[in-house]
Amino acid sequence: MDRTEEQRLKAQARRENAAAPRQRLIAEWPSRREFIQRVGVTALLAGGVGGLWAALRDPTGDRGKPVEPAFRLPDFRVPPPNGAKVLGIARGNQYEKMLAMAIGAVGGLAHYIRPGDVVLIKPNVAFDRSPKLGATTNPDVLAALIRMVRAAGAREVRVADNPIESPESCFVKSGIAAAARQAGAQVFLPSPQSFEILEVPQAKLIARWPFFWRPFRGVTKVIGIAPVKDHNLCQASMCTKNWYGLLGGRRNQFHQDIHGIIADLALMMSPTLVILDATRILMKNGPTGGDLSDVVAGHTLVAATDQIAADAYGYSELLGRKSDPPQYLFNAQARGLGNPDWRNVPLKEEQVG
Repeated sequence: MDRTEEQRLKAQARRENAAAPRQRLIAEWPSRREFIQRVGVTALLAGGVGGLWAALRDPTGDRGKPVEPAFRLPDFRVPPPNGAKVLGIARGNQYEKMLAMAIGAVGGLAHYIRPGDVVLIKPNVAFDRSPKLGATTNPDVLAALIRMVRAAGAREVRVADNPIESPESCFVKSGIAAAARQAGAQVFLPSPQSFEILEVPQAKLIARWPFFWRPFRGVTKVIGIAPVKDHNLCQASMCTKNWYGLLGGRRNQFHQDIHGIIADLALMMSPTLVILDATRILMKNGPTGGDLSDVVAGHTLVAATDQIAADAYGYSELLGRKSDPPQYLFNAQARGLGNPDWRNVPLKEEQVG
């Protein structure tokens, strides 16, 4: 091999050695189809991990908590008999006669309470106040109602409320505990074990909320009996607002939407009857009161099968307010829960004894 040939072969070898890494890279580079497949798998894996992370991510910790079972209240209403009024209004001082007249106008107690019924009566016992101050239900009216319900054949009568202040103190100071027990009713005070989650379909604020359920077990009829009083947030506290005392939890937050919660209460509770207790009326500084000068004698009891109509009547005729009625009345009306136009519902008014 001459020198020229030797130099040519060495140059060729150098060229081949320089090209070898590039050829190896080309040989190892995937085809277009392989490239697309590999990219797709990588993206799928990335998306899967991202989706899995999104599924597992739970910043509040609520997802891992067990969902508490909930119950729903039955409809406690009884269709009124033919010719019954929506409002029965009795004026006087003899409570049993007044109740008999007012309830008689809306169909009579014997129509609504049957032998064997378990009846829950819900007074307003929210505050540690003497009954003379008008912030709670008149205990003498409550006692008269309990006796009448028992005489109608009720197997059991229960009285319950979840006061804002100390339950024991409120029931004693208001006279409700003694009056209820002496008239033959069982008194239920709240305890932490007394509450269960209530479902209220279509409610805006209490779709699922702790409710004072213990006294409602086995109940077949419900009667609300509420005082008529001023309220610094919703203008007036009467029949519909009275159901607020059955809620548990942090219910004070509802004060930010007071008319919304009262409309929800009308959705939550469909009572057999309501009684508006205007024997004493807290005209101002409600709902707590505290001064006898804020209270006037009303000498009136109203029975109703429509709590919205009863509240509207109480607002204009018992509290004597000439301003527009509280908004919750119209919120409830929009849901088909009652008629605030009390002047156009059948009623009967009578002076009794």
